[in-house]
Amino acid sequence: MVHYGHSNQLRQAKAMGDYLIVGVHTDGEISQHKGPPVFTQDERYKMVRAIKWVDEIVEGAPYVTTLETLDKYTSDFCVHGDDITLTVDGKDTYEEVKRSGRYRECKRTQGVSTTDLVGRMLLMTKAHHSNIGHSDYQQHTDNFGKGPKGHSPWTGVSQFLQTSQKIIQFASGQEPQPGDTIIYVAGAFDLFHIGHVDFLEAVSRLSDKPYVIVGLHFDQEVNRYKGKNYPIMNVHERTLSVLACRYVSEVVIGAPYAVTRELLDHFKVDLVCHGKTDVHPDKDGSDPYAEPRKKGILHTVDSMNSLTTDSIVQRIIKNRLLFEARNQKKEAKEMAVIQAMKRREEEKGKERAQAVDC
Repeated sequence: MVHYGHSNQLRQAKAMGDYLIVGVHTDGEISQHKGPPVFTQDERYKMVRAIKWVDEIVEGAPYVTTLETLDKYTSDFCVHGDDITLTVDGKDTYEEVKRSGRYRECKRTQGVSTTDLVGRMLLMTKAHHSNIGHSDYQQHTDNFGKGPKGHSPWTGVSQFLQTSQKIIQFASGQEPQPGDTIIYVAGAFDLFHIGHVDFLEAVSRLSDKPYVIVGLHFDQEVNRYKGKNYPIMNVHERTLSVLACRYVSEVVIGAPYAVTRELLDHFKVDLVCHGKTDVHPDKDGSDPYAEPRKKGILHTVDSMNSLTTDSIVQRIIKNRLLFEARNQKKEAKEMAVIQAMKRREEEKGKERAQAVDC
């Protein structure tokens, strides 16, 4: 997956230098070393390009980062999170650049992992919604955050805690300028994916100087019109996901479902956009876009992408099962190697003890 944890890593990486190049692996490389990817390589190329701290991407970057790779792209150093990444045969993928002193580390974002997000989908709980108590969330972590051999510090579940500082770090902080076209869009933007990126890019192309404001509905509102255990990401997580997109200027956290006259006047909105998906009526059965429709500023945007959050969920569930099966085999091999090494150490200890006795 590509989620706000990755965006935060790229934000930190960009702050360490002047120009950020991001290497994105192929589907084949990921399948070999980690398991089947959720997004295709072409989707991931586009997703990473849309993250506002990225200056350039390298398509089909090698899984093992070498000095040759850094020199090829005139990079002074490379950056990775403070979790370890291994090849299929258990080698550190950054071993060479670490030895040469051309490696930097950034902090992993606590409270987000693909494991956690998949757990929310599989368990069909609503414990991750922003108004749910900690005890329910703890049950979620107990169910999904622990493997049979213990708890991983990198893939285990921990509660994501939003802070004003984190929002400030992600926000552009830029106000609309004279001549900007202020465009308002609203929705859940759950599991922020390439369909959302294509929609927001299409919206931003409607003007030479777009200022795109995204209204994010509260979790309870999203659950009302989408049902099941949606949204998979709570409103705090969705806020960071959307703010990381280069086509977005501002986010309204907990926007009203109906686009009211007050909202349009407050933000001085020139254009309201909606995708080609169905519009769910408000609680009282009314059209939430009645006001912009009456003012003649409602515009339907075709993103030319039919991908939905539902289809992403199905991909993740399918791939998670494959990934778990592969991990079980990998773990069995690793445990066999560890046990063999332990036996050898025990045998050497016995031999040393016998030599002393003699």
